[in-house]
Amino acid sequence: MIKLFSLKQQKKDEVPGRAGNQKKASAAQLRITKDINELNLPKTCQMEFPDQDDLLNFKLIISPDEGFYRGGKFSFSFKVGPGYPHEPPKVKCETQVYHPNIDLEGNVCLNILREDWKPVLTINSIIYGLQYLFLEPNPEDPLNKEAAEVLQTNRRLFETNVQKSMRGGYVGSVYFERCLK
Repeated sequence: MIKLFSLKQQKKDEVPGRAGNQKKASAAQLRITKDINELNLPKTCQMEFPDQDDLLNFKLIISPDEGFYRGGKFSFSFKVGPGYPHEPPKVKCETQVYHPNIDLEGNVCLNILREDWKPVLTINSIIYGLQYLFLEPNPEDPLNKEAAEVLQTNRRLFETNVQKSMRGGYVGSVYFERCLK
């Protein structure tokens, strides 16, 4: 009976997606596998895994269907480190966007990716947080201070700037690639 249990445990310890590999899966790999299996993606989001054997690096594409960013297509890269779930994944926006909470280098200002991260949070929590940033940009906690100021002082100009940037064009001295789907 003990031999049967140890064989079951050995199967569980194999890295998912790699047949014949006797290497134990790390805590991060086990947790990300669980998170991905339990994902409940909204219809406005899709995930891509460039390497099917690597669940620690993937892309999320958000296509908002309402709000300022409706009709846009925004790509985020996720890099899950060995400290996951005790440390949040590194998330970068790969689509240059005129947004108060995303700077021009793709850094994202979302509290659960920084000081409010807790190991009970999942990839699903981050996806919903990112989606919410497109529905309700937060000018109170900006990375792009100029966009935040325009949002606070002139909503109509902010909306015009968002549309201009998504169509592909200049907002001030910054050129944005087209990201409308």
